[in-house]
Amino acid sequence: MTDEPGPTEWTARGEVGVGPWEGPWPTEEHYDPELLEHGDRRNVVEKYRYWKREAIVADLDRRRHPFHVAIENFQHDHNIGTVVRTANAFAAQAVHIVGRRRWNRRGAMVTDRYQHLQHHPDIAALRSFADEHGLTVVAVDNTPGAERLEECELPRHALLLFGQEGPGLSREAQQAAGMHISIAQFGSTRSINAGVAAGIVMHTWIRQHADLSKAW
Repeated sequence: MTDEPGPTEWTARGEVGVGPWEGPWPTEEHYDPELLEHGDRRNVVEKYRYWKREAIVADLDRRRHPFHVAIENFQHDHNIGTVVRTANAFAAQAVHIVGRRRWNRRGAMVTDRYQHLQHHPDIAALRSFADEHGLTVVAVDNTPGAERLEECELPRHALLLFGQEGPGLSREAQQAAGMHISIAQFGSTRSINAGVAAGIVMHTWIRQHADLSKAW
């Protein structure tokens, strides 16, 4: 069964995407017969038009970057969706949710269908995963002694760990990290939106490590 159109798959000007395939159908396995017949209105890049979802994920798996993202104890579910959506945009290996398993997926704007998600009951389980896969846990929080993101080099094989806005990361999360970074701020509040912070740090990783010739 094909995907239902998601909330980002239309604009004020009407439908986006492409209509039914014109001419002889392609025979490659990655094409979805239903999409070829009815059109593809999903929010995907042009390369993936008419592709099966499984084929898109498989192709992304060949292109993903060697960094992971983890989210601890988010109170506002829309932040989780924002992080997932951004991780998909930057081709993160996976997004790890620590603590409660259920979350509101609306903010992900359907990108959770293409992004690997993993659940861990606690920080200890997340740290075990990081150790097993050779990842440096990077705690992102405005804590004393944290390195400035703007002045440091992020590990290539990193697990970027974020907490909720306000309280930030738990003591257990701070202790589990091998690197602590903060984002330079100049306004009146102590913190910025957690989803925004995650996007800033992921983009910094991209600027430092990604091959930009492979970007869309």
